[in-house]
Amino acid sequence: MAENHDHHEHGPDCNHAPKTGIKTARNIIAIASGKGGVGKSTVTVNLAVALQATGANVGILDADIYGPSQPGMMGAKADAVESEGNLIVPTERFGVKMVSMGLLLGPDREDTPVIWRAPMAVKILNQFISGVAWGDLDYLLIDLPPGTGDVQLTLAQQASLSGAVIVTTPQQVALGIAKKGLRMFQQVNVPILGIVENMSGYTCGHCGELTDLFPSGGGETMAKELKVPFLGKVPMDSAILAAGDAGVPVVSRDPGGKPAQAFLVLARELQMKLLQFNKTGNAEPEKVELNGTGQLFIRWSDGHHGLHRPWTLRTRCA
Repeated sequence: MAENHDHHEHGPDCNHAPKTGIKTARNIIAIASGKGGVGKSTVTVNLAVALQATGANVGILDADIYGPSQPGMMGAKADAVESEGNLIVPTERFGVKMVSMGLLLGPDREDTPVIWRAPMAVKILNQFISGVAWGDLDYLLIDLPPGTGDVQLTLAQQASLSGAVIVTTPQQVALGIAKKGLRMFQQVNVPILGIVENMSGYTCGHCGELTDLFPSGGGETMAKELKVPFLGKVPMDSAILAAGDAGVPVVSRDPGGKPAQAFLVLARELQMKLLQFNKTGNAEPEKVELNGTGQLFIRWSDGHHGLHRPWTLRTRCA
């Protein structure tokens, strides 16, 4: 289980108010891709169950308001959503707590599309950020939708992210868009914890041989190019697909199989990166000053620096 290390996020963090919502989580991790169809939700759910298998308390926040997939992957489509005062009580599956727009729609409206403008989607996302009774969590994984829009910016500004994990496939088009998603997090001072190369070769269900459907190693090459950690590869395996369709993560369905082992390796690598960051992240500010536009400039002893708007300061100190 991860230790409770305080860490700075290269920005001020005021702790005057009692912890509620996702503030009860020690590590808040965005799982992003920039592009749809790369298996980001599959990585999120299996990574969550793999972390839980280490003895950690884990939650999943499904931030894909328009196309939530976590309820189906966790076999939670028909689960009723309960409340505790004015807080949503997360559903628990396979030892992992979760909340999703797909659960709020109810079992009789699973096929009903969410036709909302962005402000409405951000409103429900804010409810997920501050209005869920998560309890004590070691890790909260946030399954992001594709893109670099309102949802991503809202989370980066209000969720006090510990870092982001970028999921890509080996294809060049996916790598190019994944870079954009990665750059977005860097621009808003969210640390990149690592890159995951998903669908990295096809594992034959009969002989177990691994065949590269796309040029392999693109994710690792991108990590080296951008000087960020590479967490590992996950093969394209029919066992992963079958488990997802059955609503049982492959890490729970076949924990001894090769696909599950790949996710367990990812979980260990992620834990190591977080521990390293938490140990080196307790830097002291070397310089703090207001610039001509009223923004607060902070340079930290570990070499990082950032500009912070008054709006950000007010929301974090609320």
